[in-house]
Amino acid sequence: MTTPFPFTAVVGQDDLRLALLLNAVSPAVGGVLVRGEKGTAKSTAVRALAALLPSVDVVAGCRFSCDPAAPDPDCPDGPHEPGASVSRPARMVELPVGASEDRLVGALDIERALSEGVKAFEPGLLADAHRGILYVDEVNLLHDHLVDLLLDAAAMGASYVEREGVSVRHAARFLLVGTMNPEEGELRPQLLDRFGLTVEVAASREPDQRVEVVRRRLAYDDDPAGFAARWAEEEAAVRARIVAARELLPHVRLGDGALRQIAATCAAFEVDGMRADIVMARTATALAAWAGRTDVLAEDVRQAALLALPHRRRRNPFDAPGLDEDKLDETLEEFGGPEDDDPDPDPDGPGGGGGQPPSDGPADGPSEESGAGGGAARPEAGQGGEPQPSGAGEQSAVRAAEPFRTKVLSVPGVGEGVAGRRSRARTERGRTTGARRPKGALGKLHLAATVRAAAPHQRARGRSGPGLVVRRDDLRQAVKEGREGNLVLFVVDASGSMAARQRMSAVKGAVLSLLLDAYQRRDKVGLVTFRGTAAEVALPPTSSVDAAAVRLEALPTGGRTPLAAGLLRAHEVLRVERLRDPARRALLVVVTDGRATGGPEPVALAGRAARLFAAEGVASVVVDCESGPVRLGLAGRLAGELGGTAVTLDELRADSLAGLVKDVQGTSRRAA
Repeated sequence: MTTPFPFTAVVGQDDLRLALLLNAVSPAVGGVLVRGEKGTAKSTAVRALAALLPSVDVVAGCRFSCDPAAPDPDCPDGPHEPGASVSRPARMVELPVGASEDRLVGALDIERALSEGVKAFEPGLLADAHRGILYVDEVNLLHDHLVDLLLDAAAMGASYVEREGVSVRHAARFLLVGTMNPEEGELRPQLLDRFGLTVEVAASREPDQRVEVVRRRLAYDDDPAGFAARWAEEEAAVRARIVAARELLPHVRLGDGALRQIAATCAAFEVDGMRADIVMARTATALAAWAGRTDVLAEDVRQAALLALPHRRRRNPFDAPGLDEDKLDETLEEFGGPEDDDPDPDPDGPGGGGGQPPSDGPADGPSEESGAGGGAARPEAGQGGEPQPSGAGEQSAVRAAEPFRTKVLSVPGVGEGVAGRRSRARTERGRTTGARRPKGALGKLHLAATVRAAAPHQRARGRSGPGLVVRRDDLRQAVKEGREGNLVLFVVDASGSMAARQRMSAVKGAVLSLLLDAYQRRDKVGLVTFRGTAAEVALPPTSSVDAAAVRLEALPTGGRTPLAAGLLRAHEVLRVERLRDPARRALLVVVTDGRATGGPEPVALAGRAARLFAAEGVASVVVDCESGPVRLGLAGRLAGELGGTAVTLDELRADSLAGLVKDVQGTSRRAA
């Protein structure tokens, strides 16, 4: 068994350690979402926490870890008679990003259920994690329907499995911890709200702290057992403090003053719903217990707000998470404080993540040099393209106009990509459209088709009773149709012909609106820009629309219009992405006025480049940015070469009077 890195040896990251410890004291807080750049000890700290949790007593032989003192009356392995129990360490169960629904919640043996009428249930990861930790690395990359199941179980404390009228329920109470790198995409706001606490982590820029990180990591790698032994005393102290805090927790008093501060804070920051108030109350109570107090103080309420509110303030994906601490302090001061009830507060409050050895930086190895979130703010050269230097004719970046709700742009035909909300696709969830023989393990059973397949063979199989004799070959998988997410690749004209400030502001507002739509529909996005003499990949395909919005905002304009170069660069991006993710279909969005200048025969070159997409059946739409009383119709001509559709900026709005754009037409309609 691998020796985990000691929790108390993690350097710095006080907020991360404190949030994890508070959930260990009070799992009702609702878990932790850890956001931050790569190489910042996110996974190391979570895995190390499991070793600090007290051992749990379980019913001997129970696959669902029932507590012998209060066994679950609905346990599938029950009912449990009073008897032998065993003690084991608390488990930490990891949920892989690519896990199936059956692996998460468990699976019923449909064949035995139909033929024998028995509930043959194989527990999933939710059952394994009961009374322990469920850890999801890169939770933002987890399929939406798995996140929904996961958070529902965390909220209800139970998991329900339903298969064609056969149901199983079992307890599933666990400490939920998710980690994510925001550059790889965000969680939806309603899912963010389901995590109790959120912490932002970043690598230290202090050389001394970074030196200590490397020193400890190298010592651990050389001798894991010996390194852990040197921290055993500190680990035991924190473990004992968790036990003491758990015992004290029921006796902590949350007075009216603290409740008034909590309510006023949530109202002041305009968070939706009441979950934030409840989480803050539980967190403040856990903070008091962790500090060894029986009264909640103003400092507890303040710390609870810093952990529970930042991720709940985001109104759209382009809002930066965070909390105005000056406003927080003013609100707490205005609505009084409960500290007057405690004349001798504990000076060793929880702010430092108590029980930790003194340290000054993050752990688990050297961190990358990129700053937290800083990578998204710097334009970078694309694949082979050269960034354009500032020069004559270039204008500085202008701010985007206010985003608006756009019409639906979708890829025609039926795909088989990752579940999302844009185009039609065969998915695991959705409406049933047919049946087929299962490939591998049976997922969603099509009951009627299975009965029809088995019925003609009942006499030959010697059926004598009321039960239906079912064989493996009779089983039919339900074919479901839902929606998929696509790769939306933006090709944005940043040349001088687009450089009028009001015009470019409107163009950026339109692209920002489409990015917001892509976020809501769970798409990947990419950004190619062209101006001067070349094109560049401003953002390779990613799930982070935040990064795309930042690159778009910083985009300057000026120079000639190398339209062919932009299209060829986009073609190369799509070619590489098809190798990486062949099931995800692409939607090309070209934002331009259609002009092409620079080099020999620029218009002819652009036409040849556009026909490459038409030949491959890539769905495309051209957002026509041409303005003025006299229009040349160049964008419409480009759309024809692409085999797609042209829409004006006005027609892109969902509330415009123009016809609704539902499907992108063109040569790709052969996929329908």
